Amino acid sequence: MSGHSKWKTNKGKKSVADAKRGAMYTKLIKELTVAAREGGGNPITNVRLRTAMARAKESNMPNDNIKTAIQRGTGELPGVVYEGIMYEAYGPGGVAILVDALTDNKNRTTAEIRNIMSKKGGNMAGSGSVSWMFAKKGFLLVEKNQAKEEELLNIVLEAGAEDMKLEGDNYEITSSIQDFEKVKEVLQAKGIKTEDAELTMIPSSTVKVEGNEARQVLALVEALEEHDDVQSVYANFDIPDEILEQTASEE
Repeated sequence: MSGHSKWKTNKGKKSVADAKRGAMYTKLIKELTVAAREGGGNPITNVRLRTAMARAKESNMPNDNIKTAIQRGTGELPGVVYEGIMYEAYGPGGVAILVDALTDNKNRTTAEIRNIMSKKGGNMAGSGSVSWMFAKKGFLLVEKNQAKEEELLNIVLEAGAEDMKLEGDNYEITSSIQDFEKVKEVLQAKGIKTEDAELTMIPSSTVKVEGNEARQVLALVEALEEHDDVQSVYANFDIPDEILEQTASEE
């Protein structure tokens, strides 16, 4: 996870242009709608919805937009019906990639994702050929200056976390889906700020890629993430920090 989490962190520290903010809102609205449709409109009993609402609020989405998206999901308001689809692929250097999308036109989205893959050095893979390498987990990122390692480790393990490791300037904390909210709430109660907190797909192993091949992988991931129907891209690359930082700063 470390490679992709560093990539996201580097990108996240950059300012968000209005156009990108609009695209982000569109993705969040889709997630809120589908989460409410599949698990109901009560965030107390619907972990996916609760997480989506937290991310929407962190992105400064107006409360009215959040409420409307949820009501469309529960059927209280009319709206587009989105279908979830997970694409599996391999990128340059044999990097395994999962693409999580929500679409109202599966054929269109599949053709567009396939086109991005062919242009950026990726190859679509059959169902199950990549997904077995990933497990759905809770993931939290805490900056190193927020707490001492031993103290933080005791806090998160007691709250139900499965693992914590130091990667560069950040602690990466993983948990089961069931314990994710509890770990997050305990950190908040202790006044420990999280840079990222989400339900994600974490790879069981990583693939080291360097040089031009590493840049090709990042270009592919970037192109996929920018697609309107793509909610998240998960990959098992391990790329040197200097390339991650350099590529993020070039945007």
